Amino acid sequence: MPKFTSLPTNLIIDMPGYLKVNRYVLIAALIGGAAVSSCKTKKEAETLTVKTTTPNGTTTTATVSKDKKEGIKKFSDVIPEKTKVDKGLFNTYKVENKYYYEIPDSLLGREMEVITRFLKTPANIKVFTQQYGGEEANEQVWKWERHDKQIFIKVPSYTIRADSTSDMYKSVKNSNLDAILASFDIKAYNKDTTGVVIDVTDFYNGDVAAIGITDEIKKAYKISGVDNSRSYIDTIKSFPINIEARTLKTYRAGESPTDNSNAAITFEFNTSMLLLPKTPMKPRLSDNRVGFFGQTQTDYGTDAQKAQVTSYIHRWKLEPKDEAAYARGELVEPKKQIVFYIDPATPKKWVPYLIAGINDWNAAFEAAGFKNAIVGKEAPTPKEDPEFSTEDARYTVVRYFASDVENAYGPHISDPRTGEILESHVGWYHNVMNLLRDWYFVQTSAANGDARHAKFTDEQMGNLIRFVSSHEIGHTLGLPHNFGSSYAYPVDSLRSKTFTDKHGTAPSIMDYARFNYIAQPGDGVTHFYPQIGEYDKWAIKWGYTWFPGKKTPKQDKETLDEWVKEKAGNPLYYYGRQGTMIDPRLQSEDLGDNAMKAGAYGIANLKRILPNIETWTYQKGQDYSDLQELYLEVLTQFYRYMGHVVTNVGGMNENFKTYDQNGPVYDFISKDKQHDAIAFFNTQLFTTPSWLINSPELSKFDNGVMVNRVKSVQTAVLNNVLFPPRLSRMYDNEAKNGTKAYTVADLFNDLRGGIFTGGKPDVYKRNLQRAYIEDLKSLLTDDFKGIPGISSSQLASYGMTPINMVLSDIRPMVRVELKLIDSRLPKGGDPITAAHYADLDARIKDALNPNKPVINLPASTGRALTLDLPVDENIEPGNGSRP
Repeated sequence: MPKFTSLPTNLIIDMPGYLKVNRYVLIAALIGGAAVSSCKTKKEAETLTVKTTTPNGTTTTATVSKDKKEGIKKFSDVIPEKTKVDKGLFNTYKVENKYYYEIPDSLLGREMEVITRFLKTPANIKVFTQQYGGEEANEQVWKWERHDKQIFIKVPSYTIRADSTSDMYKSVKNSNLDAILASFDIKAYNKDTTGVVIDVTDFYNGDVAAIGITDEIKKAYKISGVDNSRSYIDTIKSFPINIEARTLKTYRAGESPTDNSNAAITFEFNTSMLLLPKTPMKPRLSDNRVGFFGQTQTDYGTDAQKAQVTSYIHRWKLEPKDEAAYARGELVEPKKQIVFYIDPATPKKWVPYLIAGINDWNAAFEAAGFKNAIVGKEAPTPKEDPEFSTEDARYTVVRYFASDVENAYGPHISDPRTGEILESHVGWYHNVMNLLRDWYFVQTSAANGDARHAKFTDEQMGNLIRFVSSHEIGHTLGLPHNFGSSYAYPVDSLRSKTFTDKHGTAPSIMDYARFNYIAQPGDGVTHFYPQIGEYDKWAIKWGYTWFPGKKTPKQDKETLDEWVKEKAGNPLYYYGRQGTMIDPRLQSEDLGDNAMKAGAYGIANLKRILPNIETWTYQKGQDYSDLQELYLEVLTQFYRYMGHVVTNVGGMNENFKTYDQNGPVYDFISKDKQHDAIAFFNTQLFTTPSWLINSPELSKFDNGVMVNRVKSVQTAVLNNVLFPPRLSRMYDNEAKNGTKAYTVADLFNDLRGGIFTGGKPDVYKRNLQRAYIEDLKSLLTDDFKGIPGISSSQLASYGMTPINMVLSDIRPMVRVELKLIDSRLPKGGDPITAAHYADLDARIKDALNPNKPVINLPASTGRALTLDLPVDENIEPGNGSRP
C-alpha cells in the first residue's frame, strides 16, 4: 500500500478546466486504477478508503490510516521526566504501554547476536521437532543503523567475505548487501544528543518471523497472523551487554493443537540481543581430520587463484590467566571459565549427575593446558540473584523439559564472524530415562545382573544420565559425533574387565557407542559405559590449545597440521564423520573393529535375554506393556546388528589426508570381509531366527503381527544389500581391482545359497524368497535418480553413489540370476509349497517379460529402506543429537 505523505496536507492542485482535485485522488490515479473518496468528516479525514482494480479485473477495498509525520521531539516530550530508566546495553523506558530504546551513537553499526526462544508453549505442539519452553525459535545477527531520521535493523550475511585490506573488499561489499528487517522513526535525541530514542512497541508486538514462530508452525496450524488484542510485551530488561524482551503472542489459527474453538494459538517468547565482541576472537581453521562443528565462508581475499572456501571451527574463547606459566607447560585456569547452570525445573535427584557429566570434561581440557576450565552449577535462587533468568543470553543452561520425547541435545550459539561459542542451552527431555533403561537392559543384562530390572535405582539411572550429560556437553564445546571412534577397539578387548575398566566402550564419548553388548556372561566385565576417552582429549587439545603472540590462523594451522600427522594411522585418534553410508567404521550404535564378530556376540546375548524378560521385569499388578516394549527393543537391537554388517558390502574406508601424507583416501573393503558379511546374513538372518519367536512371552502381547515383524527385518536388510549405489561401487571395485574385488556375481551367488536352501521353506523363508525376486525385478524396472538438487559428487560422498541403471551391468546380471533361480525351482510338494514355487515362477516370468503379464501380483518392494518396527532414527535437533 503506497504512503500518501509526499505532499503537504493542505495542498490543492489546479487542473485544466479549473477543476480542483483532492491530492489523494490525483496520486491514486497516477498509480493506476485507484479511486479514492473525498474527505468529508474529521474521522473520515484520518483514514482513506482505497478501491483498486487488479489486472485480472478483481476489485479490492481497504481502509488505511494516514501516516502522520510528527517530527523529532524533545527528549522530555517523549520520555517524561520521572520515567524510570533501565540502564544497560540500550537504556530502555516504559511510558504507559509503550517501550522505548535509547540507542547510543557508539553502538550504531555494532553486530549483535539475537536469539529468540520459546518461554511457554501450548500442549501437543509437534512440528517436525517438538517445541517446548526453552527451545530456540530463531537466531540472527542484527545491526542498528541510522539513515536520516530513521533507524533500521539490518541483518548482515557472512557467506562471502574479503579482508578489508584486500583489493576484493569493495567488490565483495557491493555483492553482499545487508537485508533490512525493520525501520523505526526517530522520536527524540537523548539529553546530550549522543543517541536517539525509538519506539519498539509495535515491532515486538508484531508478526515478525525473526522474533516469533517458525514457518513450519504457521503452516501446520494454518496461522494467518498475530491478534494484537490478545498479545502484549511482558517485560524488556536491559543488562550491560544484552537486552532481554519477553512477549506473549496470540496467533489467529485455523487449527489448534488443543482447542479449535479459540481459533488461536498462544506462545510466550524471550528474545535475547547480545552484543558481539568489538574485537573478534582469532578464529581457528577447521580440518576434516579432526571433528568440530564449524562454519564456512567463500573468501575472495586470499592469494589463491580462485574463490577460496574458508572454514572455522566453533569453540569457546579460552585464554590463560597466567601466560608465562602456561608457556612453561603448567596447568592454568582460564580468564573466563565455561559455566553451565542447571535449570531450576530439574528434579533435584538428577542435578548432581548432570553436574558431574559437565565437570568430567575438565580432564580433556587439561590436555589443552587448562585446569578448572568448565564447571556445572545449580542455578541461583531468586533470592540469591533476582536478575538471573534461564533465557538470559549471558548464561549457559541445561534446560529440563517435561516431555515424553526420548531425547536430549546439545546446541550452541556462535559468533558468525569467528566461530566463538557464546552460549548454549542443552535440551534435556524427561523421557530420555526410558530410552536409557531400554538400551541398558537390552544391551547389557545378559552379562550385567544390575540391569535386570524394570526400574533402575536412582544411582543406576543417575550414572546413565551422567554419561548422556557428558555427550551433550561435548556438542556444546564444538564436538560433533565421531562415528569412527568405536572401531578403534578390537572386539575381544571389550570382553576384558581390565581393558573396559580403563577405556570404556570407545575412545570418544561423542560416538554412538552405547553400552557393552559384546561382553559375555562370565567375562567379569563390570564397566559397561562410554566415557571421555583418548580421542576426546586429543580433539580438545587440538581445538583449545592457546597460541601466544600474533600468529595468524593460517600460521597456527601449520602447527596443528603437524599434530594431526603425528596421530595419523592410530585408530585411537581417528575421526569419522556422521551421515555417510560408505564406510563400515562410521556407524551408529556399533562397537568393535569387526561388525560380524561383534554382532554374533550381541545376538548370543539377545538369545539369553529374550526368554527372561518377563522374569527380570516382573511387576506385581502391572500389565505386560514393559514386556512388549523390551521384547520389541530386542528385535530392534537385532536389526541394528544387521545394519552394522550390511555396510561392509560394497563398502570403502575413508581416511582424509593432505598432499604430504601417503596412502589412499578411499580404499575398498577386502573381498574376504564382504563375503563374511553375506555369510553372517545367511547364518543369522536368512536362516529363520526362530529364537525371536518365543511363544510363551509373545502370547502376552502379540496379536498376530510377529511374522510380519520378522519379515520386515529380513526384507529391509535384503533390500539394503541390493541398493543400486552399493552395487555401483561393487562394479567400480571390480573395474579397478579385478579378481581381488568382491563382485556382484559373487554377491548373487552367496545370496542365492542362503535364501534358496534345500528343504521345505517355512513362512519366513517363503517371504524372503519372494522379496529377493521382487528386489531383482526392481533392479530391472526402477531407475535410481538420486535426490533433486544434490550433485552426483555430494551423493557419492554420502554413499548414494550415482548409477545409470539402463546402461549398467546390473540388468544383464539380474536377468541371468532370475533365469538361474527359475531353472532350479522345485516342483510339487504340499499345497502351500507348490503354490509358492508356482508363484515364484510367475513372478520371474513377469519380471523378464514385463509387456506380457502372467499374473496380477503385489507392487514391487521398491527401493525404500523401511522397517515396520521401532528403530533408532538418530534424528538431531539443531547441532545436537539423540543421546
